[in-house]
Amino acid sequence: MSESYAQRYGLNPLGSGIGLRRDFYETLPLTERTVDWLEIIPENFLSLGGRSQRALDACTERWKVLPHGVGLNIGGPDPLDEDYVTRLEALVRRVDAPFFSDHLCYSRLGGVYLHDLLPLPFNEEAVEYVVPRVREVVARVGRPFLLENPSYYARMPGGTLAEATFLRHVAEQADCGLLLDVNNVYVNSQNHGYDPRAFVDALPLERVVQIHLAGHDRYPEVIIDTHGGPVCNDVWSLYRYVLERTGPVSTLIEWDQDIPSLEAVLDQADQARALLSEVKR
Repeated sequence: MSESYAQRYGLNPLGSGIGLRRDFYETLPLTERTVDWLEIIPENFLSLGGRSQRALDACTERWKVLPHGVGLNIGGPDPLDEDYVTRLEALVRRVDAPFFSDHLCYSRLGGVYLHDLLPLPFNEEAVEYVVPRVREVVARVGRPFLLENPSYYARMPGGTLAEATFLRHVAEQADCGLLLDVNNVYVNSQNHGYDPRAFVDALPLERVVQIHLAGHDRYPEVIIDTHGGPVCNDVWSLYRYVLERTGPVSTLIEWDQDIPSLEAVLDQADQARALLSEVKR
């Protein structure tokens, strides 16, 4: 078996983590529950000070912290934001993150942030556009970088590749890792009518370094990726399917809307940790 992306960079599985959200700034650093690692949205910490800085400093004393961005705009037509990348690099080094991540999407047009993560057309032109931008970010930040598969509700015009093939081409040609959002795979499969397990099998699983799990909202005609509830049974099942093919992977519980108590989120992390233990090899 060839060396995986994680093995090449010495990225060992971290276990089961949760997001450092404002609701938990005071309670999380004091918890006695098991927490293996934390994820932060870097846009919330690029200008440090006050409450957010105190919370981050307290947490980095106890846990590994991984930045997962929403503003890199890796697939957008605008040039990469030099100031953003510079501040991102400083944050990655400040928390000594073993790797960092963002989404394979675009989020800005004409310098205006769209406050959404919009999909790219699945074609070779988009691959050729994104690959050098990924390589530039990796060179600037100097740490391994992962791209996440986003949820989407309409296919962009001009697509000529299957989604999984598109992800494979980008990851392999840019030589980056993958953050596999299992909930996004499930949501997209239901909305666009494909087999989520076949999708997983078509991915370069040797490049998966991190996994996201989250809740979604189901409506009569569509499922919306909201991160606003517990992980459903179908997503847990798909997660197990992934782990049986990858072995243990650093796994995050995302809960960003209607955030419950810290204990409820940690209960979900415990469930992920139990599955990680079952597939350990």
